[in-house]
Amino acid sequence: MHRIVTGPGERSPLRDALASLAMRRETDRLPARVLATIARQDNSSEVLVKLIQLAVVIVFGTLYAISPKTDAGTAFSPVPYALAGYLAVNLAGLAWAVRRGLPNWAVYASIVVDIALLMVLIWSFHIQYEQPASFYLKAPTVLYIFIFIALRTLRFQARFVVAAGLIAALGWLGLVAYVITADPADMMITRDYVEYLTSNAILIGAEFDKIISILMVTAILALALKRAHGLLVRAVSEGAAAEDLSRFFDAGVAARIRGADRPIAAGEGVKRQAAVLNIDIRGFTALAASEDADRVMTMLAEYQRRLIPIIQAHGGTIDKFLGDGIMATFGATAEADRFAADALAAMDAVMEEAARWGAPGDRLPALAVNAAVAAGEIVFGAVGDEKRLEYTVIGPAVNLSAKLEKHNKALRTRALATLDAYELARTQGYVPPREPEIATTDIPGAEAGVPVAIMHR
Repeated sequence: MHRIVTGPGERSPLRDALASLAMRRETDRLPARVLATIARQDNSSEVLVKLIQLAVVIVFGTLYAISPKTDAGTAFSPVPYALAGYLAVNLAGLAWAVRRGLPNWAVYASIVVDIALLMVLIWSFHIQYEQPASFYLKAPTVLYIFIFIALRTLRFQARFVVAAGLIAALGWLGLVAYVITADPADMMITRDYVEYLTSNAILIGAEFDKIISILMVTAILALALKRAHGLLVRAVSEGAAAEDLSRFFDAGVAARIRGADRPIAAGEGVKRQAAVLNIDIRGFTALAASEDADRVMTMLAEYQRRLIPIIQAHGGTIDKFLGDGIMATFGATAEADRFAADALAAMDAVMEEAARWGAPGDRLPALAVNAAVAAGEIVFGAVGDEKRLEYTVIGPAVNLSAKLEKHNKALRTRALATLDAYELARTQGYVPPREPEIATTDIPGAEAGVPVAIMHR
């Protein structure tokens, strides 16, 4: 006995096949929004099908117009009427598909009309050229059957391909039966292949070959489409998940997750020079205790709605929310030449926005916002286990920024930066709105005598 063994990141044909078989059960459990996206994709495909069908009827009409006609004036040709009817049906179907989308029964009806038109055209050839009925069985127009079957692959639903193939096979079988029964005195059947090719005689085996070819092509396309539909479902589901991912993670982190060449694992990280910005509302805990829960969450949501775009506009990545606190990094998820300058510029913009709170007509009460920036070498990477991962930053600058933000209360300031971060920002092109005060302070939990720049009082 042999076993198929694959590594954690490897795929096997057997596993892929089993996944394809399981896809139908997964489809039944898909969220409504994913199913709606797939339905929209199917409907847009049906619009494309209708446009191609209109092109086909134009081709048919052109070929009929330029083809030689019989000299007999009494012969009736159904082709113009069939083409006119087909054109009208497809124009109506196109309008329906654009406005509301075709239901399944209408798609099946369209398939019947497609194949019926083709069979009528082929059948009419013997009338047009005044030949025995067997004449039309050798018309190369039979190849158009495969075009009509292939059209149904645009819907990503194998059942429509199967329907087109089965109807086409039955239609051709009907044409063969008509030839055999049209003249009971002479069915024109031969077993001589040369005679079949050089006369109007028919070879039953050749006609069954055509039917078998139609059915085999149908089966292959249906199988391929079944697998493609599974990939479509997976792609739409993962696309929706990626969109949600971007809402739960900063855009830079989400892009890093989506673009990873291999599964992300805990313990992987990179060292970078970066800046860390911490923001917090002073006294928010006491304010939250005195307000009802809905108002607290409304204030918090409005506070974050205003500040997050400011931080991101300056190249910052939201690392985490800590209640009313926001921690952002600059140059952590990707290398940046102006990480310190961007962090201080973002802090200035945050302070300007916070100064406008509490003005007449503003939805936020007057809130005191503290902020701090520190810069230095950090480690950016994933922590957690195989079931729960989180990207984070680690390093002295992270801890110092958090402690410096809290130290605003002791210094009666609103925004601080380490002197190193400020001087680095100046070399990177940062221009402060005003010259900061330089001071030396002892920060609890950090080293004594830390040089800081008081950016906002």
